Amino acid sequence: MRVVMLGSGNTATVLCHVISKAGHEIVQVVSRDEEHAKMLADSYSAATASLSVSHFSDADIYIVALHDAALDHIEKISALKNKFVVHTAGAVSINSLKDCSQTYGVLYPMQSLSKYSNHIPEIPFLVDGNNQEALHRVLGFAKTLSNNVIEANDEQRLNYNVAAVFINNFSNHLYALAEIFCQKQRLDFKNLFPLMDETVLRAKQVSPFLTQTGPAMRDDIFTLNRHLQALGANPELKYLYLKLSESIIKLHGKR
Repeated sequence: MRVVMLGSGNTATVLCHVISKAGHEIVQVVSRDEEHAKMLADSYSAATASLSVSHFSDADIYIVALHDAALDHIEKISALKNKFVVHTAGAVSINSLKDCSQTYGVLYPMQSLSKYSNHIPEIPFLVDGNNQEALHRVLGFAKTLSNNVIEANDEQRLNYNVAAVFINNFSNHLYALAEIFCQKQRLDFKNLFPLMDETVLRAKQVSPFLTQTGPAMRDDIFTLNRHLQALGANPELKYLYLKLSESIIKLHGKR
């Protein structure tokens, strides 16, 4: 398929790579920042354009990989009128595109994507269409990009997006806090990598709920207090430690 990509950030960059690798043609990259658009487009010998132009290149699908807020006024991009348009947002309704075209859908990559990474991870796609024709088209396209394609409506996609924040963004934030704590204590954060790997492996093979460990899980008040004392010089981290421990105790019915 011939593809026009709207956006030049992380999602657009990674999707262009995946789409091209699957044998499709990136014919144009459209962005507010034409310099960024050109940098991305040059990798695929594609044309570039600004979002404000009245006409985009002819294509089979127009993928909107812009910030979520941009979808509030997507109908102002007149060049999308009556094209087959899909957006890539997890938390935005499919109906944000209803004033753009009669045939539209969602192609949400449920993965953390970075244009600076050399590694392209497995990407599950959550897809939807405003009618059977649109759904059929976006399903067929997505299945050329990934072996993990799931039909999901607005509510399902939003809830997956919320869960993804806990899985990725929040857990990564905790990793960052642990890394900074180790630096302050002159410890090598890399020594915790085997523990990180084992935690993810257990969560995937068994269940995060069933494999919960730690002092809060075993009602180890002595160790909890020792940890809180060790965090005395870092009140924000101490507060977070206390609240997460309370959450573990509540979830597992501990006293």
